[in-house]
Amino acid sequence: MPFLFQRRFGTEDRPMTRSYIRECLVAMSDTAHIIAAGQPLQWRPHDFRRISITDAIRSGLPPHIAAKVCGHTTVDTTMGYAAIYPEDVIAHHRAFIARRRAERPSEEYRDLTATEWDHFLAQFELRKVAPGTCGRNHGTPCQHENACVRCPLLRVDPAQLPRLKEIHANLADRLAEAKEQGWTGEVAAIETTMAAAAQKLEAMRTARDTPVLLGIPDLRSSAGRSSGV
Repeated sequence: MPFLFQRRFGTEDRPMTRSYIRECLVAMSDTAHIIAAGQPLQWRPHDFRRISITDAIRSGLPPHIAAKVCGHTTVDTTMGYAAIYPEDVIAHHRAFIARRRAERPSEEYRDLTATEWDHFLAQFELRKVAPGTCGRNHGTPCQHENACVRCPLLRVDPAQLPRLKEIHANLADRLAEAKEQGWTGEVAAIETTMAAAAQKLEAMRTARDTPVLLGIPDLRSSAGRSSGV
């Protein structure tokens, strides 16, 4: 006492030294003759520290408690010790989803009726507009009164660029007419729509004229290979 690992040496108990433990592990490795990646597996004392932490965290020990047990100053160091396997990630994610679903009303997870499913599919059909596609969330009303050119959620189809130019030109004619007739309220609405159309046109021109960086091919993987020509 108070040593945890001791061995009998003559007439007294002595603590096991690091060199003695290392010798025991080497002898055990040679006897077991475990092959990993074509090489004999050699156990080291630190391997069992990692195995212990991995098993503790997989068994439910919180990582910050495991960090205290190991004497780590940060949890990141402890998580570097723990070997997280893909099946563990999947299992823990499924358990998390099951807990979340148990906390929510069962009504939210009932099967959809045929009418509800048809209504959901119809929402996608309603998103198809002349200049492009509407990006509104499912079930939300249109806040721009179907004035799609003004809407920031409009995803303009590049093929509809000529149509958008035509709309912008038509708005300019309407604006001139409204100013000539003194329709002040309509002037403000047309100017707002024209500004939105001009912004979308500029965005489309910028996207079309901006060069795309394709990167430089990495030839290091093929270095030293003969072309065979």
